[in-house]
Amino acid sequence: MNEYSNEDIKAMKEAIKMSAYSLDEKNSLLGGPFGAAIYKDGKLIAKGCNHVLANNDPSAHAEVYTIREACKNLKTWNLEGCVLYTSCEPCPMCLMTAKWANISKIYFAATRKDAADIDFKDDELYNLLKDGSYGIQITECHSDAVKIMQDWFKKFKNCGMY
Repeated sequence: MNEYSNEDIKAMKEAIKMSAYSLDEKNSLLGGPFGAAIYKDGKLIAKGCNHVLANNDPSAHAEVYTIREACKNLKTWNLEGCVLYTSCEPCPMCLMTAKWANISKIYFAATRKDAADIDFKDDELYNLLKDGSYGIQITECHSDAVKIMQDWFKKFKNCGMY
């Protein structure tokens, strides 16, 4: 038995339709053959495609773009109860953005291996995370950074922002 419904397939087709947007000559400079759609309670909240080239923004992936649009449309950063449909398995940035936004469920069609086959480095980035080889801690500055984090937490923990 599949873990998705006919409604999920219909929503995925909307995400795939957005990925095809980059194939149109006038949209070819948007950037990347990826699309996404976000639904809540069966209703389309936002949809989008990559805008990396158009915006000169490496973070303007279809998923991030669509999450930003959904947040604007719902007037909240918290997308709990929303479902993300994406034409390809999200890269680590998009996956973590979805998790930070509390998106309840993520569906994808193509895989990160499929993206690697057309020279996207999603799989390579997942390996960096797995290996823990993505950065170098400057330990001499650790306590300064932690103090600001703790001060912020004390100041804002009761404000209801998170």
